[in-house]
Amino acid sequence: MSDPDFKARYGLRDVINAAGTFTPVGVSRSAPHVADIASAALRDHFIIEELQQAAGGALAAWSGAEAGAVTHCTAASITLAVAAAMCGDNGHAVAQLPDTAGLADKVVLPAGHAVNYGQPITQAIRLSGAQVVLAGNEAECPISALAEALARPGAACLLLVSSRLTRGAPVDLKAAITAAHEAGVPAIIDAAAQDMRIAELTALGADLILISAQKYLAAPTAGVVVGCRAHIDALRRQEKGIGRGMKASKEAICGVMAAIETRQSLEPAAWRRQQAEKLDWLQPRLDGLPGVSAQIAEDPAGMPLSRLRLAIDPAEAGMDAAELSARLKAGSPSIWVIETYVAEGVLLLELVPLEHEELELIAEIFGALLG
Repeated sequence: MSDPDFKARYGLRDVINAAGTFTPVGVSRSAPHVADIASAALRDHFIIEELQQAAGGALAAWSGAEAGAVTHCTAASITLAVAAAMCGDNGHAVAQLPDTAGLADKVVLPAGHAVNYGQPITQAIRLSGAQVVLAGNEAECPISALAEALARPGAACLLLVSSRLTRGAPVDLKAAITAAHEAGVPAIIDAAAQDMRIAELTALGADLILISAQKYLAAPTAGVVVGCRAHIDALRRQEKGIGRGMKASKEAICGVMAAIETRQSLEPAAWRRQQAEKLDWLQPRLDGLPGVSAQIAEDPAGMPLSRLRLAIDPAEAGMDAAELSARLKAGSPSIWVIETYVAEGVLLLELVPLEHEELELIAEIFGALLG
């Protein structure tokens, strides 16, 4: 931070974020270029429509999609994408929402994709006025179950989630998108933390893909939406309706454009080596601590990164995974880890944003708590 006394002035603790791109700890760290552009935008004026058009072109070139737009965040993008599917280019319908009278308003969602990312995704859908139709069950959702749900009267769109948070057997996204198109409805993919797979996701043929700009792109908080031009146009029409409260700020849009520039200069192989080196350094320092078995685990959703998986044996560690995580949080610096599997005695550490000095602190603090 430019003001080193800011945290002290307000009594804010330093945080070591090993929880990944996690909203409660500020998600990510922006590159200097991104921070500089966003800061400069705060001191300038723009014609926002020109700015959105420029951002849309940059996002289209980056993703391989026809068009793009910036929203306030991915949760907003979910609501707006569903609203766009219901309203299309109907201005009266845009003004009518969240009243969906006369509109197809059923959103088909695989049951295992009804995730909670701090908010139930079903709530983000219902904020548009739409109703959720769950297909299949949490264990599996065959394409036939999706097709059956899509064939019911009033289907507005299919919403799919690409995330490590989904449950049950993986859904074949390509086949699901095909089923939606055969039923005559658009397909949307919520891929908030999957921006490094954007080319792969675009190739699936979804009408809209929703990405979180503040996660691995490390932009200011914003939602990135790419896809078919007609659906992007329909989504942007919502800015004169329920989307008014979900608009992107000038600094966020500029920050997204700068983040795309930064990403395009990234050398993927070198980045992967850097991430692997962090894991290779920390894994042997935690593995073998009393009650800790540390293994490197690949991302289950296909992102090109791995995490450190810590299996905690309470009998040897003197505490269970939940207590260990709580003690890590309570310290100074406050260390946050991924708690998705804490009930199973497992903690995950994601090291992407961390510097070597922070890895040393993690090793030191784990040793002090468990040694």
